[in-house]
Amino acid sequence: MERACAQVRSQFGREYELSIGGERVRCERKIESRDPSRPREIVGVHQSATPELARQAVEAEFSFFPEWSRVPVAERVAALLRAAGILRRRKLEFDAWLVYEAGKTWIEAEADVSEGIDFCEYYAREMLRLDGPQPVVQLPGERDELVYLPLGVGVVIPPWNFPLAILVGMTVAALVAGNTVVLKPSSDTPTIGAKFAEVLREAGFPECSFCLLTGSGSVVGDVLVQHPKTRFISFTGSKEVGLRINELAAKPQPGQIWIKRVVAEMGGKDPIVVDREADLDRAVDGVLASAFGYQGQKCSACSRAIVDEAVYDEFLLRLARKVEAIRVGPADSPDNYMGPVINEGARRSILKYIEIGKQEGRLVAGGGAAEGDGYFIRPTVIADIPPEARIFQEEVFGPVLAVTKARDFDDALKLANRSEYGLTGAVYTSNREKIEQAKARFFTGNLYFNRKCTGAMVGAHPFGGFNMSGTDSKAGGPDYMLLFLQAKSIAEKL
Repeated sequence: MERACAQVRSQFGREYELSIGGERVRCERKIESRDPSRPREIVGVHQSATPELARQAVEAEFSFFPEWSRVPVAERVAALLRAAGILRRRKLEFDAWLVYEAGKTWIEAEADVSEGIDFCEYYAREMLRLDGPQPVVQLPGERDELVYLPLGVGVVIPPWNFPLAILVGMTVAALVAGNTVVLKPSSDTPTIGAKFAEVLREAGFPECSFCLLTGSGSVVGDVLVQHPKTRFISFTGSKEVGLRINELAAKPQPGQIWIKRVVAEMGGKDPIVVDREADLDRAVDGVLASAFGYQGQKCSACSRAIVDEAVYDEFLLRLARKVEAIRVGPADSPDNYMGPVINEGARRSILKYIEIGKQEGRLVAGGGAAEGDGYFIRPTVIADIPPEARIFQEEVFGPVLAVTKARDFDDALKLANRSEYGLTGAVYTSNREKIEQAKARFFTGNLYFNRKCTGAMVGAHPFGGFNMSGTDSKAGGPDYMLLFLQAKSIAEKL
């Protein structure tokens, strides 16, 4: 890993081009990607696409769609499995890019890259399953079939917090289904997107099967979503942007002949319930890992701990002791448990929420910026938070945990559900009846018992949430590929 970090650092400052219709394009305006641990260091220089280039990208993918959609599924699957192999071979290199561009610690980077590989393997096999005969009733005197067809041009807008795993998952699901893709990486992590484009090309995906379009979302985002030849939008990010995409996509444009499909994952305010019958040490470790892994910058992160009053004080005591021992510093040092938050804007927003939280509750640990030149924040725990408080309700997206006291298990479940979000959640208890009660009453897309609420595994924990957490797309599950396909029913009279 140290050699990989050195190799990646030697490439800092390189300029990357757009890829549109197989052509490389440079723009007058640039985007500088910086290391959030050392903001003065430029990781990569990227093009800032114009609205006209965004339109060209959609047109280019629309033109190539008929050719790509006719490529046999077995060939598309083979290319995707080759991409998985390339990612395995370059795993430590991609780990290092995530460390420097996204501020991920070694272990968080390794998990991100591994999940990207898992998505490639899983969606390849899912597409083989969906390519075969589908189970339909055979009427007497007929030959009946159900086949799946690709949709068309997809706009893929991944987030900066899982800049490889989520980018890979959304992109390859669309491509292996036979769609063409306009990929617009986050402006905070564009180099990782450019590096994955290299993987796709090496794996055998045609240059024209996807466009790499870096640029400001405010400049090109609406253009991509509203283009009449855009067939679907796959988005992961904030609630506000996701709702805007959904609204824009719902309005048909002149010349548009379909209803656009939106696949959106939009964040959460995820609770962990700690019951009086829980193993407290296990619960403390699970809450700590869920709240402060990758600096709390996960849509699945625990930002609310709801604790039974019978164990509330002891839980806080044990948690605070461990949180205060967390080391914060540059992500490329394996000695640090937490690295930086993604940028200065995020740092300011999180610190503002910490000050709000201090007014709404009792500071138990952390409470401000950490030392260093990067965007470092101390892991923060604020106790005695009422359910109407802002840091109980609003997504902070940083290392800030609100702790709330519950009268009993019933009250804890009510508090857990008191949110407009419903992405992940967890319960720590040794009581089987309470587990069954939570299965029925805890309203969240991914529910875990006696383990952390982050770290969904592809294939085992299909991922997606309810309410304002998105369209419950269940990435890494058997329903996901269907979002990039349309079914055609065929009946032949014999």
